Amino acid sequence: MNSRVLRGVAVAALIFLLVQLGSLALVPTFFEQGYQTVEDPTNPTNSLVYIGAILVATALMLAAFRYDFEQAVRAVVLLSSVMLSWYVFSAVLPSQILAVVFAVGVGAALFLYPEWYVIDTAGVLMGASAGGLFGISFGLLPAILLLSVLAIYDAISVYGTEHMLDLAEGVMDLRIPVVLVVPLSFSYSLLADDFSGAADVHEEDDEGEAADETGTGTEVGGEGTTEAAERPETEAVADGASERDAFFIGLGDAVMPSVMVASAAFFSPAESLGVGWLPALNLPALTSMVGVFAGLGVLLWAVMKGRAHAGLPLLNGGAIGGYLVGSLAAGVPVVEALGLAQYL
Repeated sequence: MNSRVLRGVAVAALIFLLVQLGSLALVPTFFEQGYQTVEDPTNPTNSLVYIGAILVATALMLAAFRYDFEQAVRAVVLLSSVMLSWYVFSAVLPSQILAVVFAVGVGAALFLYPEWYVIDTAGVLMGASAGGLFGISFGLLPAILLLSVLAIYDAISVYGTEHMLDLAEGVMDLRIPVVLVVPLSFSYSLLADDFSGAADVHEEDDEGEAADETGTGTEVGGEGTTEAAERPETEAVADGASERDAFFIGLGDAVMPSVMVASAAFFSPAESLGVGWLPALNLPALTSMVGVFAGLGVLLWAVMKGRAHAGLPLLNGGAIGGYLVGSLAAGVPVVEALGLAQYL
C-alpha cells in the first residue's frame, strides 16, 4: 500500500472518527434540548417508518434526475445542511444568533465554493448531528433493526437492482455533501473534476466482467487518473486507488453506524467510562466504534481492489457486533442488550 493510499485511508478513518465522536458528544445536549424526535424511542416501528422514508426519498431523487430536476435535489440537500449544522452550532455556541450565522455560512460555502474540504466539513457536521439525533430517538432494538434492514437494502441496491448507480450518476455533478470526498493527491480539486465517464465505471463488457476491472470507462476528471463512483446513501467506492486522485464515501456510511454508537451510549444500562468531554461514552458504545472501524478497514481493503461495494453490510455489521461484545463485557444480559427485555 503506497503513501497515496495510506493517506486516503487515514483521511477516511479521521472523517468516520469525527462523525462518531461528534455524535457521542452531542447526545446529552440534544436530549436536554428536547431534540428527541419520537415519543417512544423503544418502539421498533419507528425504524420501519424511517426505512419507508428512505425508500420514498430514493424514488423521488431518481425521478428528479430522470426529469431534469436535479437542482431541486441540490437545494434540498443545502437546506438540510444548514438545518443539521444549526443543531450542532446551537449545542456548542453560546448564542442562537451565532448558531444561525454559522449554519447559514455552511450553506453559503457549499453553494458558492463546493471544494472537497468544504463538502467534507459540512458532511462531518451533518453526520454528527444526524447520528446524535437518531441516536437519542432510536432505542437499542429499533437501532439494531434499522441498521440490519438498511444493510440488506444496501446490498440489494448495489449488487441486485443497482439503482444506486443511477443515483451516483445524478449526484456526482451536484457537488453536495451526500458524499464525502477523500483526496489521495494534494493537488486534487473537486471543482476541477468534470466526472466525465463516471456513468461508465460499472458498465459490463462483452465478457460480463465489470469495466472498472478491465481499465475501461474508469477515468473521471480532465486531468490525472481520478476515478469516481459513489453511493449517495449507503455505499463506499474506490477504483484503481493507487493511481487515482480521490475516492468517495457515501455520507450514510458514516452516519448509520454512528446511530448504533450513539444509541448504545444513550440507552445501554452499562456505566459511563468517565471520559470528561464524552460523558455518554460507555463500553458498548466504545466497542461499537471499534467494530465500525474493523468494518471500515475491510471495506476500504475491498474497494481498493477496484470494485464498488456496499458499505453498510460491513459497517453496520461491525457496529452491531461490537456493541453486543461490549454489552456482554459490561455485564449486560443479551436480552437487555438487544432491547427485548420489555417484551419478555
